[in-house]
Amino acid sequence: MGREINIDLIRALEKQIDEGEGDEIKLKRARNSLLNISTRVPPEILGYIFGWNLIREADHSLESLSHFAGLEKGSYNFLLVCHHWFEVASRTPELWSFWGNTLQDWGKRHGHPGSAPFDLVLHRYESDPAVLFDESLQDAIGSHVMRDTIRQVHLTSDDGHTLTSIISSLTPNDEGCRNENIESIVWLNGGYPSVEVSNFFARSHLSRLRLLDLSGNFWISSWDFLAPRTTLLTALSLEISTSEPSPTLTTSQLFSILTSNPNLRELVLSDAALPNDADTSSLEVVLHNLKTLSLTGEFRHLFGLLHRLILPEVLDELRLGMSDPTVEDISQTFGPYIRAYFQHTRFQDILELHSSSFHGLISISVGITRTQTTVPEQRVRWVQLVVTLTDQPPDIREQLFIELVTLVPLERIVSLDTNGGTKIPEELFCMMPNIETMRISCAELSKGFLQPNPDGPYATTKLLPSLRLLRLVYVVLQNDDDWGHLVTYLAHQTSDGQTISLEVIGEFPYERPEVANGIKGLVKEFSYYRNPWVKEDVVGEE
Repeated sequence: MGREINIDLIRALEKQIDEGEGDEIKLKRARNSLLNISTRVPPEILGYIFGWNLIREADHSLESLSHFAGLEKGSYNFLLVCHHWFEVASRTPELWSFWGNTLQDWGKRHGHPGSAPFDLVLHRYESDPAVLFDESLQDAIGSHVMRDTIRQVHLTSDDGHTLTSIISSLTPNDEGCRNENIESIVWLNGGYPSVEVSNFFARSHLSRLRLLDLSGNFWISSWDFLAPRTTLLTALSLEISTSEPSPTLTTSQLFSILTSNPNLRELVLSDAALPNDADTSSLEVVLHNLKTLSLTGEFRHLFGLLHRLILPEVLDELRLGMSDPTVEDISQTFGPYIRAYFQHTRFQDILELHSSSFHGLISISVGITRTQTTVPEQRVRWVQLVVTLTDQPPDIREQLFIELVTLVPLERIVSLDTNGGTKIPEELFCMMPNIETMRISCAELSKGFLQPNPDGPYATTKLLPSLRLLRLVYVVLQNDDDWGHLVTYLAHQTSDGQTISLEVIGEFPYERPEVANGIKGLVKEFSYYRNPWVKEDVVGEE
C-alpha cells in the first residue's frame, strides 16, 4: 500500500493557492507531492482518466451535426502536474486523437503519437490569420491518411485557401489511400474562394460515412461520386453556394444518393444543391426512416422535388423555405399538399404558431408543445414554412401571409407568435378559439385593437376567448394616447370575468401613472421589460 493521502493538508495548501499566499509554484508542488495517485494508479487507468477528462465535453454523436464541441481552453493543463503524469499522457494515444480547435492548437499537438481514431476539428473564429497550415501539419495529416485512422473531419473557416489546403492533405495521392474509416464530415466555408472538393470524393472510399454536411462556398465538378461511395448516411446536409459556375445536382443524381442510403434520418438541401432540372419522369424515392426534412429554394424547384419524396407518416421536423411564390402557387399547388400532410400526420398534442410578415419575408412556424420529453416517441415535432419575396407590394405579402396561415390546423393552436397579429383578419382569429398565449412584435395600438368590427359579422364575438397571456414587443405608437386603446382592449377582454396577464417589452410611459394603473387594475399580472433578451432587466412588475 502507498502512503495515505493527507486530505486536510492538501486542502490547506489549496486554500493558500486560491488566496495567493506565498510562492504559488512551490505551493502547487507541495500539494502535488501529496497526491499519491501517481504511484497507486496503474498508468493504463491513469491514461484512461486523462482521456475521459479531455473528451467528456466533446459531442461525437451524429445528431450533433456541426455543433462539435472540440476542446475547451486549458484542457491539457494536467500535463503540467508532474513528470510522471506527462510521461503517462505522452504514451496514451487516445489523448492525441484530436489536436484542438485552431491551427495554433494543431501546431502544438500534431507531433505527439496517435494511433487512435483521429478527429480533425477547426473552429472559424478561434484561428489567428497569421498562423499558416504549414508543411509539418500537412505531413501529419498525410500520416493519418496513410494509416486510415481519421474518424471525423469538422472544418469551419472564412478562409477558402486554408480549407483547400487542409482538404488537399486529406485527399489520397494514390489508390492505396482510401479514407474508409471516416464517419463524419462537416465542412463550412464562409469565405472565398470556392473550395473544390470533387477530388476528395472521387478518390476517397467513404464506406463508413454516416454524416455529410457541406455548407457555404464549395465547388463540385460532378455529383456522381457520392452515390457509390455512401451507403450508411443517416444525415445529409448540402447548403452550398458557389462563386463560380458549378454543375447542378440533377433529380436522378439526388435520387441515386438517397436510394443508396436507406437509413437516412435527416435531409437538408438548399440553393445550388436543390435540383432544378426539368425532369419529367415519374421518379420517386421512398424515405421511410426520415425524421427531419429541410428544403430551401425557388418554389418551382422545391415543390418539383417535394411531391416526389415519399415521406413517413410522422416527421420530427419539416422546414420549407420558398422564394417568390405567387398566391396561386400557395393556394392551388402547395396548399393541398401541406394540408394533406397535417391530415395524415399523427399530431397528438397542441400546436404553437409563430408567424411573421415583414421586410419581404413571410414565416410560419408550427411546433407541438409537449409536457413530457423524456419518452422517445414524444419528441418535439416542428413545421416551418418561410417565404422570401422581392419587390412585392404590401397587399400581396399580406395575402400570401394569410394563405400560409390557413394551411395549418388552426383549431389546435394554443400559442401564437406574430408581428402581424393586428393585421390577421378577424375571421381567422375566430378559427383559432383555443389560443392561450399570444406574442405580438411591433404591434400597432389603434382603435379597435384586437376587437371585432362593431359593424361586421363578428361584432358580438370575443376574438380571443381563451387568451391568458398577452406579450407586446416593441409597440408601435402614433402618439402616447394610443396606450388608451390597449386599456380599452383589456377592459373588453376581461369584461366577463376572464383573467389575463400582460407583458410589455420595450418602451412604456411610466411617467403617465393613469395608464399603468388602468392596466394593473384589469390584469392578473403586469410585467414590463426594456430588453427582450434580458428578462432580469425588470422596470415594473405587479
